[in-house]
Amino acid sequence: MTDEKPSGPDLARGVTLSQFEDDKLLGHVGEEAVLLVRRGDQIFAIGALCTHYHGPLAEGLLAAGTVHCPWHHACFDLATGEALHAPAIDPLSCWAVEQRGGKIFVGEKRDAKPKGKSLAKNPPDHIVILGGGAAGFAAAEMLRRQNYGGSITMLSSDDAPPVDRPNLSKDYLAGSAPEDWMPLRPGNFYTENHIDLRLNTPVASIERSAREVALKDGSRISYDRLLLATGAEPIRLSVPGADGANVFTLRSLSDSRAIIAASASARRAVVMGASFIGLEVAASLRTRGLEVHVVAPEKIPMEKVLGPQMGSFVRALHEEHGVIFHLEDVAVAIEGKQVRLKSGRALEADLVIAAEMNDGRAVLGLLLKGVDPNLVDSRGRTPLFFKASMYLAEVPKCVMRSASAYSHSTRPRCTNGDPSNSSSTARDASAEASQFHIIQPHVVK
Repeated sequence: MTDEKPSGPDLARGVTLSQFEDDKLLGHVGEEAVLLVRRGDQIFAIGALCTHYHGPLAEGLLAAGTVHCPWHHACFDLATGEALHAPAIDPLSCWAVEQRGGKIFVGEKRDAKPKGKSLAKNPPDHIVILGGGAAGFAAAEMLRRQNYGGSITMLSSDDAPPVDRPNLSKDYLAGSAPEDWMPLRPGNFYTENHIDLRLNTPVASIERSAREVALKDGSRISYDRLLLATGAEPIRLSVPGADGANVFTLRSLSDSRAIIAASASARRAVVMGASFIGLEVAASLRTRGLEVHVVAPEKIPMEKVLGPQMGSFVRALHEEHGVIFHLEDVAVAIEGKQVRLKSGRALEADLVIAAEMNDGRAVLGLLLKGVDPNLVDSRGRTPLFFKASMYLAEVPKCVMRSASAYSHSTRPRCTNGDPSNSSSTARDASAEASQFHIIQPHVVK
């Protein structure tokens, strides 16, 4: 957390409406930053920092009784502080507000009280969630928060409960975030909320006609509704030597642990890929003192996402911190501790990290055998959603900031994990399709 003193007026002493700008006023109560928001005749007092990565809500968007974080689009209810949309899962603090004598006074802090929702008619008895990442977690957490009383089973191939996945390539990998920051919720959360979280449980296929999930150990699990939240998958290197002991991918907590352990005795690392994740890995390994080389086929890092000007800025930022780029080039072989490039160069590498991700459609294709190919589009999304919107958890896309890669000082209170998540709005679907909902990464090409 930052040590900066809260700015603005002391709201406990009272302020006037004339001090508001665009219906907002940033101030403080004691040492806590508080944001006052005017909506019609009502004044709300909420925590001024997003509970995800502490984005400044004073710069956020106000809409229909909510405030949206300007960084990653988390959404909060002004009246209750409830986190309505991911990536935030923790509520904002709220304070009592009193208007008297032409002034506005902020009083005692109030407990967050989520509104909850009444149950839909004939809710499904058993919802199975495929995926142990932030999207699957957010769905399970929202189901319980909205008073769903049926059975929830989460199937995860990971060996750890859902974690703050973005930090696997950032603060945790850099060594500035301890491991106890990583879980999205403590282990007892799942037991207390009657969520059957099954780790190390890979899925073999989905048997739609029987409404069953077949596991790789031969067992089966029946479902009434199935939520597909498998997320993105790392692109594994296919060049000779890619199966070496010094070659890593990065998706899970165990992957990040392995890279950290290997980096302790390493001097040089080669990162394959100049995406957000690749550059975050590069920054984190530079923080650990390694010499870092980034190899990527594009001319300018992230040009397709940010444009040439911002892409060049990002490259210059990383170069200022010692990262060495090898652009318009690819690896053709890994020979022990040496990476050979198509250009003919040879890079010494104690570590090689494949840091590119795909949209996960290949995994879904294997699971959904015999399903209409139009189920999943070119962006990993589906038009097939079941109608009861209370059973959905919206996961808007995340936008990463490259400059933050070298600033490992702020502890996030909670996060969604996958770098670029999105979901679509629920709509009517056919009876056959109503058993499915897919939450998939939004891939910018």
